[in-house]
Amino acid sequence: MNAPVFTTLGCRLNAYETEAMKALATQAGLNNAVIVNTCAVTAEAVRKARQEIRRLRREHPDAPIIVTGCAAQTEPETFAAMSEVTRVIGNHEKMQPETWAGLVPDLIGATERVQVDDIMSVQETAGHLIDGFGTRSRAYVQVQNGCDHRCTFCIIPYGRGNSRSVPAGVVVEQIKRLVGAGYNEVVLTGVDLTSWGADLPATPRLGDLVRRILRLVPDLARLRISSIDSIEADPALMEAIATEPRLMPHLHLSLQAGDDMILKRMKRRHLRDDAIRFCEEARALRPEMVFGADIIAGFPTETDAMFANSLKLVEDCGLTWLHVFPFSPRKGTPAARMPQVPGAAIRARAALLRAAGQARAEAHLAAQQGLHHAVLMENARMGRTAQFAEVLFDADQVEGQIVAARIHGHAGGRLLAVADGDRLSAA
Repeated sequence: MNAPVFTTLGCRLNAYETEAMKALATQAGLNNAVIVNTCAVTAEAVRKARQEIRRLRREHPDAPIIVTGCAAQTEPETFAAMSEVTRVIGNHEKMQPETWAGLVPDLIGATERVQVDDIMSVQETAGHLIDGFGTRSRAYVQVQNGCDHRCTFCIIPYGRGNSRSVPAGVVVEQIKRLVGAGYNEVVLTGVDLTSWGADLPATPRLGDLVRRILRLVPDLARLRISSIDSIEADPALMEAIATEPRLMPHLHLSLQAGDDMILKRMKRRHLRDDAIRFCEEARALRPEMVFGADIIAGFPTETDAMFANSLKLVEDCGLTWLHVFPFSPRKGTPAARMPQVPGAAIRARAALLRAAGQARAEAHLAAQQGLHHAVLMENARMGRTAQFAEVLFDADQVEGQIVAARIHGHAGGRLLAVADGDRLSAA
């Protein structure tokens, strides 16, 4: 092994940061090392990180293993105690050039095995320039990091720190660079996107950033928002939803539950009716809008009746893409000290939510029969619609291009399509 090996667990923001770390490691001349970028969102995520580290040690018996990411930030002692681990690096430290430069001469047998400082003291987030990652069609741009809220189930603020924003000018310049490199779609990503701008001069809002990007980067074909807290959607964002066709009609919402008492115990900032109202308003502004959402099954104290409200929210909000999380207590969070729901009930409720989500997704796919879509190709045969549905073609297309498609069916959770070049301008 010469070049370092990177493994990423968890969210898109982690994947983005891994790409930035690759550049930092290359600049530092770091070779023959394994870097694991961990996730801490659930106890299961931490378990998987430990499992992955052991697997990588078997595959690379002589390479130093560096562990970083949210789990390394929140539980440095857990990973420092593993015999497989050479160095533990915090979330702030992993993005600093001097960290990687310092690893090269003293990595083996280093005395300071743990480099994890107080993440709450970090005041800003740099706009790390990367060439994009994943496919050659879609690039992710970090515009925000951290979170000022303290939901009772969530450990992430302790891994990411308080909310901080990348200045709009830096974001615009990076998107121009990515568009110049051939990307047709950019996704704005962060921990709490709707808090973007609160720490910047004049306190702009996410909608201001979206409108500025679309105005100053006219060659950007598609702009997508990764996830938002609907209660914090600002008027400028709603106006962009209504008037900007290059802003994709797909929003992933951090809803978490559909029962008011559970939402209060989660310390969320919205109630059930707020979520329903937002979806109705957004769909009225943009009829083709589809919604994804995160929902937790089996939050502490959740009764059958409370869960029924969450299950009904899938229909009441008209959700299409559902991410279901069986509740997993995180040590150090208030929810871990609340009366827990039995594991069997959590699993049963998660299954019901997934079934509801599957039914909604199937209904959406079936409704596309005979319609035309502009599809961004992620590889030769598969792309995604503006609403983020996967589309499978019967013949090779050009990766990274936006292809006009006619939908003739669906199977296996994907739309089936043929290219229809004559309709590209109308798709």
